[in-house]
Amino acid sequence: MTTPDDPAPLAEETPADRAPAPAREGRSFHAGEVLYREGEASTEAYLLEEGRVRLIKRVRGAERSIMVLKAGDLLGESALIVGAARSSTAIALSAGTALVLDQDTLANLLEHNPSVAARLVQQLVRRLRDAEDQIEIMMLADTQSKVVSALLKLAQQARDSATSGPGATFAISPMELSTRIGLDVDTVKRAVQQLREGQYIKVSDERLEVPDLEAMRRLYGLLGIKDEIRGEG
Repeated sequence: MTTPDDPAPLAEETPADRAPAPAREGRSFHAGEVLYREGEASTEAYLLEEGRVRLIKRVRGAERSIMVLKAGDLLGESALIVGAARSSTAIALSAGTALVLDQDTLANLLEHNPSVAARLVQQLVRRLRDAEDQIEIMMLADTQSKVVSALLKLAQQARDSATSGPGATFAISPMELSTRIGLDVDTVKRAVQQLREGQYIKVSDERLEVPDLEAMRRLYGLLGIKDEIRGEG
Protein backbone atom coordinates (compact mmCIF):
# COMPACT_ATOMS: atom_id res chain seq x y z
CA MET A 1 0.00 0.00 0.00
CA THR A 2 1.24 3.45 -0.73
CA THR A 3 0.33 6.43 1.38
CA PRO A 4 2.12 9.81 1.42
CA ASP A 5 3.30 9.42 5.00
CA ASP A 6 5.05 6.09 4.40
CA PRO A 7 8.66 6.18 5.62
CA ALA A 8 11.39 6.26 2.99
CA PRO A 9 12.25 2.78 1.67
CA LEU A 10 15.07 1.05 3.48
CA ALA A 11 16.82 0.60 0.14
CA GLU A 12 17.54 4.33 -0.12
CA GLU A 13 20.91 4.90 1.55
CA THR A 14 22.95 8.07 1.36
CA PRO A 15 26.70 7.84 0.53
CA ALA A 16 27.55 9.31 3.93
CA ASP A 17 25.69 6.56 5.73
CA ARG A 18 26.85 3.69 3.55
CA ALA A 19 29.48 1.38 5.06
CA PRO A 20 30.92 -1.92 3.85
CA ALA A 21 28.65 -4.87 4.60
CA PRO A 22 28.80 -8.57 3.85
CA ALA A 23 27.54 -9.58 0.42
CA ARG A 24 23.79 -9.84 0.07
CA GLU A 25 22.16 -12.55 -2.02
CA GLY A 26 19.33 -11.78 -4.42
CA ARG A 27 16.21 -13.92 -4.70
CA SER A 28 13.61 -13.93 -7.45
CA PHE A 29 10.07 -15.14 -6.80
CA HIS A 30 6.88 -15.65 -8.78
CA ALA A 31 3.25 -14.86 -7.97
CA GLY A 32 1.88 -17.32 -5.42
CA GLU A 33 5.31 -18.41 -4.16
CA VAL A 34 5.71 -18.81 -0.40
CA LEU A 35 8.81 -16.97 0.84
CA TYR A 36 8.49 -18.42 4.33
CA ARG A 37 5.86 -20.01 6.57
CA GLU A 38 4.57 -19.19 10.02
CA GLY A 39 6.36 -21.21 12.70
CA GLU A 40 9.57 -21.79 10.71
CA ALA A 41 12.92 -20.68 12.13
CA SER A 42 13.58 -17.02 11.32
CA THR A 43 17.15 -16.84 10.03
CA GLU A 44 16.86 -14.35 7.14
CA ALA A 45 15.12 -11.08 6.41
CA TYR A 46 14.07 -9.86 2.96
CA LEU A 47 14.34 -6.37 1.49
CA LEU A 48 11.86 -6.11 -1.40
CA GLU A 49 13.28 -4.62 -4.58
CA GLU A 50 10.33 -5.40 -6.87
CA GLY A 51 6.86 -6.90 -6.46
CA ARG A 52 4.34 -7.14 -3.65
CA VAL A 53 4.10 -9.67 -0.81
CA ARG A 54 1.17 -10.44 1.46
CA LEU A 55 1.63 -11.47 5.09
CA ILE A 56 -0.89 -14.02 6.38
CA LYS A 57 -1.42 -15.22 9.94
CA ARG A 58 -3.42 -18.24 11.08
CA VAL A 59 -6.04 -17.27 13.67
CA ARG A 60 -8.29 -19.95 15.16
CA GLY A 61 -7.76 -22.24 12.20
CA ALA A 62 -8.44 -19.58 9.56
CA GLU A 63 -5.88 -17.64 7.52
CA ARG A 64 -6.11 -13.85 7.84
CA SER A 65 -4.31 -11.28 5.70
CA ILE A 66 -2.53 -8.81 7.95
CA MET A 67 -0.43 -6.69 5.58
CA VAL A 68 0.64 -6.11 1.97
CA LEU A 69 4.27 -5.04 1.47
CA LYS A 70 5.83 -3.31 -1.53
CA ALA A 71 9.27 -2.45 -2.95
CA GLY A 72 11.48 -0.87 -0.29
CA ASP A 73 9.78 -2.69 2.60
CA LEU A 74 11.55 -5.12 4.90
CA LEU A 75 9.92 -8.38 5.92
CA GLY A 76 11.02 -11.23 8.14
CA GLU A 77 12.72 -8.78 10.50
CA SER A 78 12.23 -11.26 13.35
CA ALA A 79 15.57 -12.63 12.07
CA LEU A 80 17.08 -9.90 14.26
CA ILE A 81 16.21 -12.10 17.25
CA VAL A 82 18.30 -15.24 17.44
CA GLY A 83 16.12 -18.33 17.73
CA ALA A 84 12.90 -16.53 16.80
CA ALA A 85 10.21 -18.25 14.74
CA ARG A 86 8.26 -16.73 11.85
CA SER A 87 5.12 -15.02 13.17
CA SER A 88 3.36 -15.06 9.78
CA THR A 89 3.48 -16.58 6.30
CA ALA A 90 4.75 -14.46 3.38
CA ILE A 91 3.17 -15.11 -0.03
CA ALA A 92 4.10 -13.22 -3.21
CA LEU A 93 1.19 -11.39 -4.85
CA SER A 94 3.28 -10.76 -7.96
CA ALA A 95 6.62 -11.71 -9.46
CA GLY A 96 9.53 -9.80 -7.96
CA THR A 97 12.98 -9.80 -6.41
CA ALA A 98 14.35 -9.31 -2.91
CA LEU A 99 17.70 -9.05 -1.18
CA VAL A 100 18.22 -11.83 1.33
CA LEU A 101 19.79 -10.58 4.55
CA ASP A 102 21.13 -13.10 7.04
CA GLN A 103 21.41 -12.18 10.72
CA ASP A 104 25.04 -11.00 10.47
CA THR A 105 24.36 -8.84 7.41
CA LEU A 106 21.24 -7.30 8.93
CA ALA A 107 23.02 -6.54 12.21
CA ASN A 108 25.93 -5.01 10.28
CA LEU A 109 23.60 -2.74 8.28
CA LEU A 110 21.85 -1.49 11.39
CA GLU A 111 25.14 -0.89 13.21
CA HIS A 112 26.95 0.96 10.41
CA ASN A 113 24.06 2.68 8.59
CA PRO A 114 22.13 5.05 10.89
CA SER A 115 19.69 5.99 8.12
CA VAL A 116 18.81 2.32 7.56
CA ALA A 117 18.28 1.81 11.29
CA ALA A 118 16.07 4.91 11.45
CA ARG A 119 13.95 3.76 8.51
CA LEU A 120 13.56 0.32 10.06
CA VAL A 121 12.24 1.92 13.24
CA GLN A 122 9.86 4.06 11.15
CA GLN A 123 8.54 0.96 9.39
CA LEU A 124 8.00 -0.89 12.65
CA VAL A 125 6.21 2.13 14.18
CA ARG A 126 4.03 2.38 11.07
CA ARG A 127 3.14 -1.31 11.32
CA LEU A 128 2.25 -0.93 14.99
CA ARG A 129 0.00 2.00 14.14
CA ASP A 130 -1.60 0.03 11.30
CA ALA A 131 -2.17 -2.92 13.63
CA GLU A 132 -3.88 -0.66 16.17
CA ASP A 133 -6.06 0.79 13.39
CA GLN A 134 -6.98 -2.72 12.24
CA ILE A 135 -8.07 -3.69 15.75
CA GLU A 136 -10.22 -0.56 16.03
CA ILE A 137 -11.81 -1.14 12.61
CA MET A 138 -12.51 -4.83 13.22
CA MET A 139 -14.36 -3.96 16.42
CA LEU A 140 -16.97 -2.14 14.33
CA ALA A 141 -20.02 -4.25 13.52
CA ASP A 142 -21.19 -2.59 10.31
CA THR A 143 -19.38 -3.27 7.02
CA GLN A 144 -19.84 0.27 5.71
CA SER A 145 -18.53 1.71 8.98
CA LYS A 146 -15.39 -0.43 8.66
CA VAL A 147 -14.72 0.83 5.12
CA VAL A 148 -15.46 4.47 5.95
CA SER A 149 -13.26 4.32 9.07
CA ALA A 150 -10.33 2.85 7.12
CA LEU A 151 -10.66 5.41 4.32
CA LEU A 152 -10.88 8.27 6.80
CA LYS A 153 -7.65 7.18 8.49
CA LEU A 154 -5.84 6.90 5.14
CA ALA A 155 -7.24 10.24 3.97
CA GLN A 156 -6.16 11.97 7.18
CA GLN A 157 -2.64 10.58 6.82
CA ALA A 158 -2.53 11.84 3.22
CA ARG A 159 -3.92 15.22 4.30
CA ASP A 160 -1.29 15.58 7.02
CA SER A 161 1.46 15.12 4.43
CA ALA A 162 0.03 17.38 1.73
CA THR A 163 -1.04 20.96 1.27
CA SER A 164 -4.17 22.17 3.01
CA GLY A 165 -7.52 21.60 1.39
CA PRO A 166 -10.93 20.02 2.03
CA GLY A 167 -9.96 16.60 0.68
CA ALA A 168 -7.15 14.10 0.21
CA THR A 169 -5.91 11.64 -2.41
CA PHE A 170 -4.00 8.41 -1.85
CA ALA A 171 -3.20 5.11 -3.59
CA ILE A 172 -4.59 1.79 -2.41
CA SER A 173 -5.67 -1.41 -4.14
CA PRO A 174 -8.84 -3.38 -3.29
CA MET A 175 -6.63 -6.18 -1.91
CA GLU A 176 -4.77 -3.78 0.39
CA LEU A 177 -7.99 -2.18 1.59
CA SER A 178 -9.60 -5.56 2.28
CA THR A 179 -6.50 -6.59 4.26
CA ARG A 180 -6.76 -3.48 6.42
CA ILE A 181 -10.42 -4.07 7.13
CA GLY A 182 -10.50 -7.85 7.45
CA LEU A 183 -13.22 -8.37 4.83
CA ASP A 184 -13.17 -10.15 1.48
CA VAL A 185 -12.34 -8.11 -1.63
CA ASP A 186 -15.82 -8.35 -3.19
CA THR A 187 -17.50 -7.02 -0.04
CA VAL A 188 -15.06 -4.11 0.09
CA LYS A 189 -15.63 -3.33 -3.60
CA ARG A 190 -19.40 -3.16 -3.04
CA ALA A 191 -18.99 -0.83 -0.07
CA VAL A 192 -16.60 1.40 -2.05
CA GLN A 193 -19.06 1.52 -4.95
CA GLN A 194 -21.81 2.71 -2.59
CA LEU A 195 -19.56 5.52 -1.37
CA ARG A 196 -18.72 6.36 -4.95
CA GLU A 197 -22.40 6.54 -5.90
CA GLY A 198 -22.98 8.81 -2.91
CA GLN A 199 -20.15 11.06 -4.20
CA TYR A 200 -18.18 10.65 -0.98
CA ILE A 201 -15.18 9.33 -2.92
CA LYS A 202 -13.75 9.31 -6.44
CA VAL A 203 -11.79 6.35 -7.81
CA SER A 204 -9.33 6.28 -10.71
CA ASP A 205 -7.34 3.05 -11.19
CA GLU A 206 -5.88 2.44 -7.70
CA ARG A 207 -5.98 6.10 -6.65
CA LEU A 208 -8.79 7.13 -4.38
CA GLU A 209 -9.86 10.68 -3.59
CA VAL A 210 -11.95 11.85 -0.65
CA PRO A 211 -13.04 15.31 -1.87
CA ASP A 212 -14.52 16.42 1.46
CA LEU A 213 -13.20 14.87 4.68
CA GLU A 214 -15.82 16.63 6.81
CA ALA A 215 -18.65 15.10 4.75
CA MET A 216 -17.03 11.68 5.21
CA ARG A 217 -16.74 12.24 8.96
CA ARG A 218 -20.41 13.19 9.16
CA LEU A 219 -21.29 9.99 7.30
CA TYR A 220 -19.20 7.97 9.76
CA GLY A 221 -21.04 9.60 12.64
CA LEU A 222 -24.43 8.79 11.09
CA LEU A 223 -23.38 5.17 10.56
CA GLY A 224 -22.41 4.99 14.23
CA ILE A 225 -25.83 6.29 15.31
CA LYS A 226 -27.50 3.78 12.98
CA ASP A 227 -25.46 0.96 14.52
CA GLU A 228 -26.41 2.06 18.06
CA ILE A 229 -30.10 2.09 17.11
CA ARG A 230 -29.78 -1.42 15.72
CA GLY A 231 -28.15 -2.56 18.95
CA GLU A 232 -31.01 -1.17 20.99
CA GLY A 233 -33.64 -2.76 18.77
